[in-house]
Amino acid sequence: MKETVKFGLDFVKLENHYLLPRVTSIVLTQSLYDILFQYVITPEKEARLKEFIALLEAHIKSKSKTPFSIPAAELVFIGEGLQELKLLNWMEVPVAEFNVRLEEGSEDSPEEMEQVLELLEEMLTFKRKGNSNSIYVYPGKIVS
Repeated sequence: MKETVKFGLDFVKLENHYLLPRVTSIVLTQSLYDILFQYVITPEKEARLKEFIALLEAHIKSKSKTPFSIPAAELVFIGEGLQELKLLNWMEVPVAEFNVRLEEGSEDSPEEMEQVLELLEEMLTFKRKGNSNSIYVYPGKIVS
């Protein structure tokens, strides 16, 4: 058995996210764009909506086992469109952000970070925040 890299989890913050319902398809996501389009009245907001829809489509196509969520603060631009999301069974849930800290000397090792993330996948439901060392950890009662 391979020795596990020593690591720590540093709590960063707890924030509300909108969580995509489990039964979602690309077709539903594209119709979501049509529904939310009425709430974006500037080119900047339309561009942000297109980015949001692209993230959704990429997540669905990836067939990831982790939930798709987005911080509520990032969706404020759709205003009343947030009510539409709730009508489509999107839930607002608290999601914890943690920073994964590798032991000293390991910070520059992507292989060791992957090893730690693989171990965490066996214990937690989480999604990595981009390519950073931060992860979003989802409440067990929501994803089980």
